[in-house]
Amino acid sequence: MSNPITHFEIIGKDALKLQKFYADVFAWKLGAPAREFGNYSLLDNEGKGIGGGIGEGDARVTVYIEVDDPQAYLDKVMKAGGKMLMPVTPVMEGVTIAMFADPEGNTIGLSKSNSM
Repeated sequence: MSNPITHFEIIGKDALKLQKFYADVFAWKLGAPAREFGNYSLLDNEGKGIGGGIGEGDARVTVYIEVDDPQAYLDKVMKAGGKMLMPVTPVMEGVTIAMFADPEGNTIGLSKSNSM
């Protein structure tokens, strides 16, 4: 599959409560929340499925699609009727993301890592 989904986020008003919920219900192992990033915590998926994280913000679930050129895809999204929510932004060494809303308002992320 070209451009696979490689990451997801579950975001809500109370990240710690959400992290406890998913850990209790599904036995997910989550890293320590990073307060400077809205109590964002990464899922340790033990090499199964896709990676993800849980953090604070307006409630949403987002999937991230891996692409080779986030700006080129963001341009295609806007031409096709989507709306940019976050411009291309480096988030950590070697990882760049962008976010858009599709024509129905769903939040979708684009990601590029140097490991592509």
